[in-house]
Amino acid sequence: MNEPPEQKKSSLRKARRKKWLSDMSSLDRSSRNRLTEKLLPHFGGDTLFDAIARSACRAGCLPRKELYEAWEVARRVRRRFRGGRIVDLACGHGLLATILLLLDDSSPEALAVDQRLPASAVTLARSLTADWPRLADRIRFIEIALEEIPLQQDDLIVSAHACGGLTDLVIERAMAAGARLAVLPCCHNLDGADLGDLQGWMDGPMAMDAARVARLRSHGYQVYTQLIPEDITRKNRLLLAEPAS
Repeated sequence: MNEPPEQKKSSLRKARRKKWLSDMSSLDRSSRNRLTEKLLPHFGGDTLFDAIARSACRAGCLPRKELYEAWEVARRVRRRFRGGRIVDLACGHGLLATILLLLDDSSPEALAVDQRLPASAVTLARSLTADWPRLADRIRFIEIALEEIPLQQDDLIVSAHACGGLTDLVIERAMAAGARLAVLPCCHNLDGADLGDLQGWMDGPMAMDAARVARLRSHGYQVYTQLIPEDITRKNRLLLAEPAS
């Protein structure tokens, strides 16, 4: 027996929804392949994440992994820290700074800072600003050594996967300014690193991150440790810290 037209439409909608969910679950979130317009059907939802993903797909220049990393870091950071000028150090495409602005409009501006910015950072920024005009003139891309950018006490200092010793530089700069901090460490260089004499109990990278926590606490910081999903990156330890009141 044939289905009534309305029931048939409902069945088709459910089938399309099921296929969409299946496609999303099979998408490799750790892939370094660029997001392109071919992937737009994977981001058909009405969430902020889907909208950001569609904008990145239209830009055609962002590695897929960076989208998921920036989103997972940003939403955890905003649950803990609100407001303040955002300073994204070793920013790459500056997506983390952009998402932080979108999640909390009370931040007046964001600085996306790197010693060498990718040329495609401008392409991505244009695509995002076209979709969110309120971002216009609120994100500044600055090509400068991380040691040279002036920081303020009310800044929110962030960095996702600043390689090796750059993470320690970001931590030191934040502590010197007395600012809030969120870092996702990457590429641990153990040669001569401060492991807090913990290497007998835990592997080198974990010991290094534990020593970073101890250093922040010794400087009067309250520290919060979290993880982002491991299917995006195995370097998934997120360290958040703020001066203790």
